[in-house]
Amino acid sequence: MLIDIALDAVGSDKAPEPEVRGAILACRTLPVRVHLIGPEAELRDLLDEHLENEELPILIHHASERIGMDEKAAQAVRSKKDSSMRVGLKLVRDGKAAGFVTAGNTGAAMATAKMVLGAMPGVDRPALATPMPTSKGNPCVLLDVGANVDCKAHNLEQFAVMGEMYARSVLKIHKPRVGLLSIGEEETKGNDLTHEAFPLLKALPIHFIGNVEGRDIFNGHADVIVCDGFVGNVALKTSEGIGRFVRDALRESLNRTVTAQVGALLSRKAFNEFRRRLDYTEYGGAQLLGVRGVCIIGHGSSNDIAIFNSIRVAHEFAKSGTNERIEQEFAGHAKHARAAKPARADHPADSGANPDATVQ
Repeated sequence: MLIDIALDAVGSDKAPEPEVRGAILACRTLPVRVHLIGPEAELRDLLDEHLENEELPILIHHASERIGMDEKAAQAVRSKKDSSMRVGLKLVRDGKAAGFVTAGNTGAAMATAKMVLGAMPGVDRPALATPMPTSKGNPCVLLDVGANVDCKAHNLEQFAVMGEMYARSVLKIHKPRVGLLSIGEEETKGNDLTHEAFPLLKALPIHFIGNVEGRDIFNGHADVIVCDGFVGNVALKTSEGIGRFVRDALRESLNRTVTAQVGALLSRKAFNEFRRRLDYTEYGGAQLLGVRGVCIIGHGSSNDIAIFNSIRVAHEFAKSGTNERIEQEFAGHAKHARAAKPARADHPADSGANPDATVQ
């Protein structure tokens, strides 16, 4: 059985070339049927150019509009009713696709997903969650990494619940350790947001280990790390920059110092393994948690490998039914939380994040 994945073919910085190549690679490798969303004539010509006479399960759905990276998300979502994002997410909503992938405008993707798919019961703001490599070998889930620049404490509380469920359902961690990203381990360290969020996370029925610092993203001390989207996106992009620097510096050192053929071969194998652990394209996009459907958002700079891995992640989520299990569990948690404590008048439920403030 092929699993249908809708792909925004005009989302990335260099679209549609990476999307088409990534879709072809996915259909050659994975049991998926990819629905390319975008201008039909352009996609058809490019697909024919790359496929020649090869038959692959790739369909094209025409969308006359695209949302650019520099557009204000709220305005674009309202005005562009035939955008590739909206057309693709409607396929998911209508049951014609099991997941949606885009490397486009993050704010627009989140706002469109929330509008078309709807939010899970009890979720005020969806959050982007991405696995980060650690020295222990098991990834650490970092969220939010860019969907919500400005957050309130109860948003971080919901992120913690969704991240903990993600770690249990996807990473198969029996009792995930959840940390709050701050500038020190002591409860008194941090800013107003972390001070307000700390007692909320501490009261949750999860394994909350308190404040963690930036280094804990990679040392395996925590399985889930919670922060607002501004901090998370900066941490993510900084990590990617450091990864590239270390990779390039190591390659230069190996080329300069390794001369023996056998030694060079062994070093090259070790280096390639090291490079894969640091390469964001190997991990695919980030999962948008909190919406009623599988939605994967990748980097605007995604190449064909990153698109392929984003499709792979969407396929894995859809096949495992992870999103449905998280929705059911979160609905139960939200019902329990409402019964256990009174509504907080100081921060009522949000109508939604401000997509125009979203980091790209």
